[in-house]
Amino acid sequence: MALANPQMLNQKSIIREALGKLTHYFKHTIFFSFFTNLLVLAPTWYMLEVYGRVVYSQNHRTLLMLTMMVILMYVVLEFLEWIRSRIMHEASAKFDQSLNERVFNSIFQAKLKQIPGGTAQAINDLKTIQEAIASPALMGLIDLPFALLTLVLIFAINVTMGWFAMWGAVVLGVIAFINHHYVQPPLTLANRHAIQAQNYASSAIRNAQVIEAMGMLHRIHQKWIEKQQAFLKMQALASDRAGVNSALSKMVQVMQGSILLGIGCWLTLQGELDMEGSMMIVGSILGGRVLTPFVTIVMQWRVLGNAQDAVQRLDQFLKVFPEPQPAMPLPAPEGHLSVEGAVAAPPNSQVAILKGITFRLPAAQSLAIVGPSACGKTTLARLITGIWPAINGKVRLDGADIYAWKKEELGPFVGYLPQDVELFDGTIAENIARFSDVDMAKVKEAAQIVGLDAFISALPQGFDTQVGDEGAFLSGGQRQRVALARAIYGNPKFVVLDEPNSSLDEEGDLALMRTLQYLKSQGTTLIVITHRTQILGLMDYMMVMVDGQIKQFGPRDEVLTALQQQNAPKPSAVEA
Repeated sequence: MALANPQMLNQKSIIREALGKLTHYFKHTIFFSFFTNLLVLAPTWYMLEVYGRVVYSQNHRTLLMLTMMVILMYVVLEFLEWIRSRIMHEASAKFDQSLNERVFNSIFQAKLKQIPGGTAQAINDLKTIQEAIASPALMGLIDLPFALLTLVLIFAINVTMGWFAMWGAVVLGVIAFINHHYVQPPLTLANRHAIQAQNYASSAIRNAQVIEAMGMLHRIHQKWIEKQQAFLKMQALASDRAGVNSALSKMVQVMQGSILLGIGCWLTLQGELDMEGSMMIVGSILGGRVLTPFVTIVMQWRVLGNAQDAVQRLDQFLKVFPEPQPAMPLPAPEGHLSVEGAVAAPPNSQVAILKGITFRLPAAQSLAIVGPSACGKTTLARLITGIWPAINGKVRLDGADIYAWKKEELGPFVGYLPQDVELFDGTIAENIARFSDVDMAKVKEAAQIVGLDAFISALPQGFDTQVGDEGAFLSGGQRQRVALARAIYGNPKFVVLDEPNSSLDEEGDLALMRTLQYLKSQGTTLIVITHRTQILGLMDYMMVMVDGQIKQFGPRDEVLTALQQQNAPKPSAVEA
């Protein structure tokens, strides 16, 4: 994802800034970790007390009291473990809450502006980091400093045993270092190939009908297999290396206990430890405890590695989309449209499709835009609804830049029907109501205006009928009419319809004509892009576009007269 530029590199890390806000959670976890790491020594203490107080005194009451005390310690230990686990899960949830809206909006903006990275991968990266925060791997890192306390205790028992325990910790530290430098590169490549394979599969699924119709499935599958095999190869390499290191770390931990036990026995025979043998057993147990955080980190390294990779990807992606600054609220628009020398191109392209478009449309007036295919009509629709920005010039609605106008504020006053209709998984009522709070009176009014009321009433669940993903349960004409009802929901002041009758039958055409008449009667500023002449009779103004420029613009009758004169056959020289 080549998104970086010099300005982005100078920006603060968004993810690390969000993690920095979790400092108090980490402090609380460290506080409780101090006590949990102390209480982990409870079995060792119990063993010493049993050997020192009970075995020789044969006092059953002392044994009972010691046993009750150690059981209480176990209960407290588990309670504290639950508390610090709960704290880290709260930190994980807080991290997600602080960024999920921004990540979702950034994906939306990336898709809108056709910038690479506008996929669900950013959400997956956020989830990966969130899970790492509450993972045993991070707990292992937190417990690592407390392993030093255990090491100090071993040195207190015997310096020789302490040095052997330290060497075991050093060996595991080297294994962890090797694990990072040898596992992380193939793991990063595996993640990259996995993302590519996932995106390729998603693209194939979106185009399933084309693939099926032209028999492309086998070739598409082979292409996906190549990407999937690259992912599996790197994943297997990373897993093999991680597996070797995990096995080595476990071996070192097990060997450490036995080596320290042997060293303790030798020291006991040399008279450097008490002859009762309890200290050599304690030293052996503590030696294994010193290495526990190291083993956890090595075994859970994939979680940390994936999180590190996700932090870099997500940070780079979010830097492309800075947080919007709060804008001053604007009054509700009346519908005065002004386009001033607008030059426009698709996002990330410098090839202009619109070349200096200028016109004005008064409020409550209607405009039909006609012209040959690929002349820039749909680009103009995206420009005047504020979806795309102008490279040069301005598009103003009631004097305000429509692209800069906050869409949550402007949206209820704008209706837009794109050429490619998109519905969303949900009920018919939710789709018509734009997934805001459903006002059934307004929903039914919009459905009635576009002539959908009879069709919806015949459905078993009426307006609560699920349309399916992308409106899959509706026909093309039904989807277009639901989208038209969505566009006029709440009587917006400014409506743009791009080829609104491309999928309609005769009945749908009649319903569309009634809808246009209704919008005009409500004083709506209306713009319709069309190839069908029957709509022209309802329009006040008319625009003819050719090659990204306005060839004719003015009152409908004047433009039609001018076109007729241009197309009238000229008299020949003989007739003259």
